[in-house]
Amino acid sequence: MQEDAVLTMRGICKYFPGVRALENVDFTLRKGTIHALMGENGAGKSTLIKVLTGVYPMDKGEIRIDGVEGAISIRSPQEAQNYGISTVYQEITLCPNLTVAENMFIGRSEKRNVDWKAMEKRAGELLDNLGIPARPKQQLGSCSLAVQQMVAIARAVDTDCKVLILDEPTSSLDDKEVEMLFGLMRELKARGVGIIFVTHFLEQVYAVSDQITVLRNGELVGEYAAKDLPQVKLVEKMIGKDLEGLSTIKKQTAPSGGGEIVYEAEELSSSESRPFDFHIAAGEVNGFTGLLGSGRSESVRAIFGADQVTGGKVKVKGKATRITKPLDAMKHGIGYLPEDRKRDGIIADLSVRDNIILALQVINGMNRPFSKAKAEAFADEYIKALQIKTYSSETPIRSLSGGNQQKVILARWLLTHPQYLILDEPTRGIDIGTKLEIQKLVLKLAEEGMSITFISSEIEEMLRTCSRLIVMRDRNIVGELTGEELSQEHVMRTIAGGGE
Repeated sequence: MQEDAVLTMRGICKYFPGVRALENVDFTLRKGTIHALMGENGAGKSTLIKVLTGVYPMDKGEIRIDGVEGAISIRSPQEAQNYGISTVYQEITLCPNLTVAENMFIGRSEKRNVDWKAMEKRAGELLDNLGIPARPKQQLGSCSLAVQQMVAIARAVDTDCKVLILDEPTSSLDDKEVEMLFGLMRELKARGVGIIFVTHFLEQVYAVSDQITVLRNGELVGEYAAKDLPQVKLVEKMIGKDLEGLSTIKKQTAPSGGGEIVYEAEELSSSESRPFDFHIAAGEVNGFTGLLGSGRSESVRAIFGADQVTGGKVKVKGKATRITKPLDAMKHGIGYLPEDRKRDGIIADLSVRDNIILALQVINGMNRPFSKAKAEAFADEYIKALQIKTYSSETPIRSLSGGNQQKVILARWLLTHPQYLILDEPTRGIDIGTKLEIQKLVLKLAEEGMSITFISSEIEEMLRTCSRLIVMRDRNIVGELTGEELSQEHVMRTIAGGGE
């Protein structure tokens, strides 16, 4: 090992049936550094972490860690923890029915008689030191997702860890909580802890990272000092090509002549949204924008009938219509890709094929199932069209990367040939390359006449794809921007209350 290395991984290989997940990957983590592990979804980041933490056995290679002579074999997460390797995953893996203190210390002691007072005291000290707004005796399930994530981080920190792995730890945190986490990361770095940081937020990489390792298609692209790798070069290395493709995305313009109004609502409201007016023309890409909690998602869920509709009038192609449940919307040619793909989108235990045909099967009637040959034909068509990376259509969708899962949900709705498609955060948590593919697809579909409502937390992405933005604040529409008004400055000023 290098003198300053806390961890070295050499020649790591991992194979699954028909898939080369990792091929001769090297990785070095130095003491007291924050090392970003970057790559598109499916590049091998998660697999490398799971090999390191004993979730997957490696097929070839060696791992060495500071303070242990010779190569080590990590056969379980508990063994990884014994070697001083702690992990905080993107998805919270704690027990919501237990208290905060119990979650912080569960599995950390072999004693049958637990000193509850001592445990709760220590938990309280950690929560106070990290500024986490939770109490030791509070049930974890009563905390927000952001606080639950911070509790998971506190649990990982309260070990004698040499290596701390943070896998998308900021996905549920607001800006203040992100800064709190970064402060903690810098403090641990000063103590000599090596931190592996995985994130899709490029700005966060450069805010705290010293080193960057890039993987692509299961292979090592290279290791770089963060200060020597400009952000645009990082993206190019991740996707394996330059970013000329970004310049080929032409700003969407409103359909000529205004276009036929495909959907319109007057005073539409639901159990989760306040009354609002809305319309969209054929071939238009518009979007709802606003801060988290502004009512963006609640509005489109009302349009699709995903929440209980409580009032309003709706017309589809000029004809008065009642849409009170998703099936009504689907039968009127409306598709909806939800904000949370894992909770509301994919059916994890079903195959890629079954996930693709699901919506069309529901519209067709569950008592009239498609033949296997027809289902295979449908799936194969869209796997090819959207370049979904999967071993076969029989592969369980849970085995796919996040970006490819998102493509499967897109395929599900495209198979129904909708006239109006709602995309709520279609590019959240996926890699740069797939984001670019989805943006280009959106504009291509609009050129072909499809109406699309596009929602993204990234304002630049909205400006690049939409010809009209509906701005929301406190679950009310506070502005509508078109033409020259479509700028980040105008959007932010309208959200803040100075641009109506």
